[in-house]
Amino acid sequence: VQLIESGGQSVSVGGSLTLSCAASGDSITELAVGWYRQAPGKEREIVAVISRSAKSTWYRDSVKGRFTVSRDSAQNTVSLQMNSLKPEDTAVYYCAADERYYSADYYPDGAMYYWGKGTLVTVSS
Repeated sequence: VQLIESGGQSVSVGGSLTLSCAASGDSITELAVGWYRQAPGKEREIVAVISRSAKSTWYRDSVKGRFTVSRDSAQNTVSLQMNSLKPEDTAVYYCAADERYYSADYYPDGAMYYWGKGTLVTVSS
C-alpha cells in the first residue's frame, strides 16, 4: 500500500485547509486511516482516525470541533478538513493506514503499518 498526502500549504491563523491522503495498491475501504503530525522539535502525535468500516472516528482533544476526517471511496482518498487553524497546528502531517478491523479509538495506542511521506502545514499570523 502506498499513501500520498497532499494539500499542505501556508495559511493564516483562523483559516481552513483540507489535506488529502490517496491510497494505491489497496482500496481505501480496506483500510483504517489515521492522520498524524510532527511539529519542529516535538514528537509525532496522532490527530484523527477513521476506522476501516468508517463507522467510527477519533480525534485528539486539541482538534475536536475543528478537524474532520472523512473518506471518499470513489476517489480512494481520506481527507482531513481543518478549520479555525492555530499556530500550534503547524507541523508535517502524515497519513497512515492499517488493514485491521479495529475501532478508531484503538489507534492512539496501536500501530499503523503503512505511511506516507508527509505534507507541511504552516499556520501564521
